[in-house]
Amino acid sequence: MSESPRDTSPATPTGSPRRVVIAGGSGALGRRICADLVARGIEVVVLTRSVDPVWSIRQVRWDGETRGDWVRELDAPGTALINLAGKLVDVRPTAANIAELRRSRVIPTRLLADVAEGLAEPLTHWVQASTTAIWSDAGDTWCTEETPLPDPGLPQMTGVAAPWEEAAQGARCGHQTILRTSIVLDTGAPALRTLSRLTRVGLGGRVGSGQQWFSWIHIDDWLAIARAALGLTPGLELPDGVLVAATDAPVRNAELMAALRRHLHRPAAPPTPTPLLRLGAVVLRSDPLLGLTGRRARSQVLADRDFRFAFGDLDSALADLIG
Repeated sequence: MSESPRDTSPATPTGSPRRVVIAGGSGALGRRICADLVARGIEVVVLTRSVDPVWSIRQVRWDGETRGDWVRELDAPGTALINLAGKLVDVRPTAANIAELRRSRVIPTRLLADVAEGLAEPLTHWVQASTTAIWSDAGDTWCTEETPLPDPGLPQMTGVAAPWEEAAQGARCGHQTILRTSIVLDTGAPALRTLSRLTRVGLGGRVGSGQQWFSWIHIDDWLAIARAALGLTPGLELPDGVLVAATDAPVRNAELMAALRRHLHRPAAPPTPTPLLRLGAVVLRSDPLLGLTGRRARSQVLADRDFRFAFGDLDSALADLIG
């Protein structure tokens, strides 16, 4: 069985990395994994375009496109890499925006792979960020590590995530994990913050049909999976390749919104019809398909290794995060 996600013991397995470089690590998820690793005695360095002077984590400036002094951060024995670099996806799905979403992921990843090829010692581990949205709108299909990708899929989902993953494949490292992450539930993450805000102001009804699947994971469980992918979890060895970071209990949109209303002590709310959502997305410069599509995802790899989620159902996750 895996360690508890909130276990802060500094003990790590032999051969695990002593330092971790995180590309694009200044976002909400990056800051969480930084704090988690530092608490375990791991040296952390963040590659970022904009250095935060009040953040205690060591930061090194890079532009994600060209070599610079940051290359030296990867060229030390016992170094692992987490690549989170990429722009937020909540934009209008125009051809130009989709191209920029793809470019902001593929170019930095190719650069990191090129740099890794010339290092004196290979990186111990490479954890490559990806997303369960790579399956676009999967309907009722269970999406696991073995599920084929749609062809062609939605351009702003499969069309962005697939080349992102491809850019990292074959990179020189001891172990590589392609971490297809579902929606991460965390108080500081955009998804839960937005959904909670809408529910509090009376807009907590189902979206569209309400039947689209919502795959999710609590931040503590995501951190536990990330640690395992870095080889930091005693007794839990993960194979290289694709790994789905999602609980075994996805819910439909209608169930999600009902649970949020319950935990936020809000009454029933009217549904948001599809035409109204599409109109609102135009005003907010967002993508309506973020709310109208879904994936029913879970990890067969983690199940085969008896990984135990600390928050395996939505009610326990929301109770922990919302209180």
